[in-house]
Amino acid sequence: MKALKARFLVFLALWGAWLVLTAPWSGEEAIAGAAAALLVAVLPFFPASPLCDLRLGPKPLAYSVAFGFVFLKALVLSNLDVAFRVLHPRLPIAPGIVKVKTALKTPLGRLLLANAITLTPGTITVETRGEDLYIHWIKVAAADPEGATEAIVSQFEKYLEVICG
Repeated sequence: MKALKARFLVFLALWGAWLVLTAPWSGEEAIAGAAAALLVAVLPFFPASPLCDLRLGPKPLAYSVAFGFVFLKALVLSNLDVAFRVLHPRLPIAPGIVKVKTALKTPLGRLLLANAITLTPGTITVETRGEDLYIHWIKVAAADPEGATEAIVSQFEKYLEVICG
């Protein structure tokens, strides 16, 4: 019963966000938003879904919002860094592939981490193997796995541990 209540609250939150973002409303938009919100709220019930790892509650929700801001900050800073390197060709680049380790245990957590890394310019997740991620980095600042993990992964990982485990 507790899980059903949590899914209903997720549905209401998602549908409310949809309605806020699509104002002024039409009947078709409200129905489409309700269908999309219902799909997202119910999808984690299926065992094959990676969304089964998603945690619901006030703390994971707060960490999700915080993760959004941390990701946005990393996105802006990395965009500026890459743009600066493009505009100033004499700036050194030292591209390479580094191996980082993640403490995230769930497939969803690793997926979100890999995508967050890939979406920030200057880094791209090339491969994942268990707890190891192989990342192409535009300027390798630390070749050792611990230093690379600290530089690339740690800013996202502490939030994703609470959100996904």
